[in-house]
Amino acid sequence: MRAKHPKKEVEAALQEAESAGFRVQTGRGHWGVMYCPGGEEDRCPAPFWLWSTPANAANHAKQIRRYVARCQHH
Repeated sequence: MRAKHPKKEVEAALQEAESAGFRVQTGRGHWGVMYCPGGEEDRCPAPFWLWSTPANAANHAKQIRRYVARCQHH
């Protein structure tokens, strides 16, 4: 079980991503990293870095949802 994100909008977007198969790893980078659900050889080339205190939490949540929507593996 991962730690909850301090911003509720971001946490809601992360829960949606996790239900779509994305993996969230905390304790890396600024707050954590989100990986696409593709296999090791078929994964999207760039993970999504998660900020602990984004300047605008609603925009960061939108960016998470956009990353999930654009991923071809879920």
